[in-house]
Amino acid sequence: MSFNIETLEPSGIHSEEMLQEITLFLFTHLGKFGDPAEDIRKAIDYALNQEPGKGGMILIMRDASKNNQIAGAVVLNETGMKDYIPENILVYIAVHQEYRGAGLGGQLVEKALTSVKGSVALHVEPDNPAKRLYERMGFTNKYLEMRWEPKA
Repeated sequence: MSFNIETLEPSGIHSEEMLQEITLFLFTHLGKFGDPAEDIRKAIDYALNQEPGKGGMILIMRDASKNNQIAGAVVLNETGMKDYIPENILVYIAVHQEYRGAGLGGQLVEKALTSVKGSVALHVEPDNPAKRLYERMGFTNKYLEMRWEPKA
């Protein structure tokens, strides 16, 4: 297997077909830890937004030996903050079920961490097996996240 990592940034030109492919990949391979496809697409659009205070990047790992099928993907959003809130949030990361356990998730996280400026936060469910990977890579549990949402 031969893998290539593409970096999509706000300054690039991205086809609608590619953005839909990434959205569908993440929706499918995030499984129970994912969000609706519409929300995933919002994070992708934010990462590629050129407006001041927005942006980020998307990393796509493709398997050259399998017609460049997506093997893994990461969506990072810039927060526009610094110090008290990390400059970046790793919103989504998924590895194709076929490739899990082969170290691709770690390669994607490493590439993401070396490609951004500033600190990175992520949210992970306590029962997500990827939590161990994040801890090995130096992520720490700083806060317990709590949310309030208005009633409809």
